[in-house]
Amino acid sequence: MLERTSDMKIIHCADLHLDSKLEANLSKEKAKQRKGEILNTFVRMIDYAEQENVEIILIAGDLFDRNNISATASNTVKNAIYSHPGIRFYYLKGNHDSGNFFSDPESVPANLKLFGARWQTYLEAGDRISVSGVELDSTNAGSIYNTLVLDNNTFNIVMLHGQEAGSSSRSKDKTEVVNIKALKNKAIDYLALGHVHAPKTERLDARGLYSYPGCLDGRGFDECGEHGFMLLNVDTDTLKLTYEFIPFASRKLYTVECDVSGCISSPEMISKVEAALQGTDSAGDDLIKIVLTGSVDIDCEKDPDYILSSFRDRYFFAKLYDETTPYVDPNDYALDSSLKGEFVRGILNDPDIDEADKPFIIKIGLNAILGTK
Repeated sequence: MLERTSDMKIIHCADLHLDSKLEANLSKEKAKQRKGEILNTFVRMIDYAEQENVEIILIAGDLFDRNNISATASNTVKNAIYSHPGIRFYYLKGNHDSGNFFSDPESVPANLKLFGARWQTYLEAGDRISVSGVELDSTNAGSIYNTLVLDNNTFNIVMLHGQEAGSSSRSKDKTEVVNIKALKNKAIDYLALGHVHAPKTERLDARGLYSYPGCLDGRGFDECGEHGFMLLNVDTDTLKLTYEFIPFASRKLYTVECDVSGCISSPEMISKVEAALQGTDSAGDDLIKIVLTGSVDIDCEKDPDYILSSFRDRYFFAKLYDETTPYVDPNDYALDSSLKGEFVRGILNDPDIDEADKPFIIKIGLNAILGTK
């Protein structure tokens, strides 16, 4: 299918969090490697844009992860912008971004468009497309909606960074709220948002859409699933929009829950985990978190370190959480006259102990009696 010359391609990305430390799960060496990979994903995206004749890249906040960014991250981003003069970069800062990046107005390249505390509008495609944005803070977050005025006859893109009002997702970082309802019926065709790390695109109103592209590359196990960017195609003759999500992450992250109920040994549990992993498309380049669930007999032989060792070398990174609960069959101890039997019956028959806690207390007590771990 031939490309139409009237089409304008636009990338919408957000939440790259370049220069993130990444040491919550990874070793110092792997964190350094991962940091470089995520920075390179940004460069690869720009190379993709050049190859696909993308004219605009919208960066809807949190390009960086912290104020004090490394010289490598700063120079890489600046070089990518300077070396692609045919692409216009629209960069709206988020709650993580450095306030001093390109702070000198004389150093801002012509193809980098910035925003501030008031609405700023840029025109593209012979004034057929507008890109408007404002950086939210405590002084303007409640008043900016009434001051947004758009032309009904242009294709209007609006950029904001913040948490969707009424969202059930929770953020560790303080950020302003984006009032989606207050942006309805304002002639917005595409509301380009940042802050939420999972992709989401929904109708804004009868005319437009709003979209969170999610983060470009997942960093932790709260960011499993596909990650990438939105690719927009605007017909500058008809002002019609088509779009698609482009998966682009360098690695994927998986949380794999595995019910090991009924297993009596570590090898059996390893087999269960194997089967659970086969149900995913995970590969050796990926990061996985294995979560053991279910109820296992109190005498079950279970060695989480050994189980993890079977998978650690197969993936870039692997970790294991043991969330199983021990099960005690009272019949096994009904006629046991030993100290172990007396202890178990005493715990099981104690009305002052919560039923959910009894298996764990018995497990700890038996380990102490038997001198095991």
